[in-house]
Amino acid sequence: MSKFGMVAKFTAKPGERDALAAILLEAAAAMEQVHECELYIVNLSESEPDTLWVTEVWSHAEAHAASLQEEATRAAIQRAKPLIAGVEPNRLIPLGGKGLGPLNPDA
Repeated sequence: MSKFGMVAKFTAKPGERDALAAILLEAAAAMEQVHECELYIVNLSESEPDTLWVTEVWSHAEAHAASLQEEATRAAIQRAKPLIAGVEPNRLIPLGGKGLGPLNPDA
């Protein structure tokens, strides 16, 4: 089973970047308890003042999909929606690299 990755560009409404970042960082902290979530990093753009990037790696796509159904995740999404002007998700298949665990789940 392939790992699942995503890099999502979040464009906050003007003046809402920090509030959106706080919600995304709460999500990152919650992911510490989710074994299938291997990486969840919130980044600020240096060149676009209202832009944040979230980088995720999951053990498999189904784990990511299941996380979106969790009550806490759904509540965080509802809190974030009014702050977001746009989202551009990019689904990925991680191949490897520093910090990425074994690609074979049986390894």
